[in-house]
Amino acid sequence: MTAGAATVPASDRAALTANRTRRNFVADGAMAIASGAALLIVLTILAVILFDIIRHGAPRLSIAFLTEAPRNGMTEGGIFPAIIGMLEMVILMTLAGVPVGVATAIYLHEYASPISPVTRAIRIAVANLAGVPSIVFGLFGLGFFVQFLGAGIDKAFFHGEKVLGQPALIWAALTMAVLTLPVVIVATEEALRAVPRELREASLALGATQFQTVIHVAVPQASPGILTGTILAVSRGAGEVAPILFTGAAYFLPQLPKHLSSQFMSPSYHVYVLSTQSPDVDATQPILYATVLVLLLLTFALNVAAVVVRSRMRRRYAGATA
Repeated sequence: MTAGAATVPASDRAALTANRTRRNFVADGAMAIASGAALLIVLTILAVILFDIIRHGAPRLSIAFLTEAPRNGMTEGGIFPAIIGMLEMVILMTLAGVPVGVATAIYLHEYASPISPVTRAIRIAVANLAGVPSIVFGLFGLGFFVQFLGAGIDKAFFHGEKVLGQPALIWAALTMAVLTLPVVIVATEEALRAVPRELREASLALGATQFQTVIHVAVPQASPGILTGTILAVSRGAGEVAPILFTGAAYFLPQLPKHLSSQFMSPSYHVYVLSTQSPDVDATQPILYATVLVLLLLTFALNVAAVVVRSRMRRRYAGATA
């Protein structure tokens, strides 16, 4: 015991301890109340929004609404072309963006040196890419994919005729692939980081090459996280408006897209059009709410699928390594 502590009576030390305990208790209680109130506010706002959308959108929701094309100035009919257009864009976006994102993450985590200037530059680029507003991606897609790449292909192969040098499904999908690339890279890298190093070392000790270790050990163990990141990226891409505004989305197009060079309708852009450019807002309001409800249900289904896939694959690999 120090000399200073010895001069303090035991009763005073007990009082100081009690006061400190009381202050900690009050601080913990205040923090719990503040965080609980913040959570309640967020849940209340979410509940109000969902209630308003469901109350106005559910009566209009039907099989015909999901299987018919819009008509009469989009005041009647359904959103079938928009759903198909979104699905086609999402499929192309996934095929274009996910392999590049996964390969980039594998290189950064498994092969690149953490202190390499190239690695640092790539990580900075990915972080900056994640913070770029989506409207900038739309302008990038318009300038690079449509006006540069598409126009160049037209000049080289179609004698200057406008085929790909205009907003199209393929350019919207590639723009969305660039937008979702940081999500896939970060999710894949975090999944690879969660794989125990002992598994890699055991594989290498048995004579496997680094490539074989990555393909047969690291990636399968990280696949739940990779799939989760992929599905979340797809979910984000399905609800974006700004990137496809300049690169492929159409104001009104009742027929389905037949080629990669065709324009398409999308539920997210359809909501934007109905809410800002409709000549009769009262007539289109039920369709607007029903479209928002369908978009929310699709996004919710994708997020639920991510959770289910991740939990199932975790249980499978946990049972395989047990």
